Amino acid sequence: MTGTDVLVLILVFAAGVLLGVVFFGGLRWTVRRGIRSPRPALWFFCSFLIRMVFLLAALYFLSGGSPIRLLLLGAGILLARSLVLRWTQSPGKKSLPEQEVLHAPQP
Repeated sequence: MTGTDVLVLILVFAAGVLLGVVFFGGLRWTVRRGIRSPRPALWFFCSFLIRMVFLLAALYFLSGGSPIRLLLLGAGILLARSLVLRWTQSPGKKSLPEQEVLHAPQP
């Protein structure tokens, strides 16, 4: 593998991170708009459709049929999911695994 190949793979991973930020950032934006809308189902459906078409088209073109590129794009998207969750979490709010689980009272 040459230096150019490594650079291309790094750029593909970075593109995956960017795709993930756009996808999950768009989801966050949709949720904020949708809950205030008189027609939230329309917001959520249209947003899902637009985000998925964009994501799948980008994956198709950026992967170029290479399984390694597709894997790197997916890894970048997963990293972006974690980043968007961290950036959008309210200060002082515990993440889901840290929250106390409340069970029904035992008889």
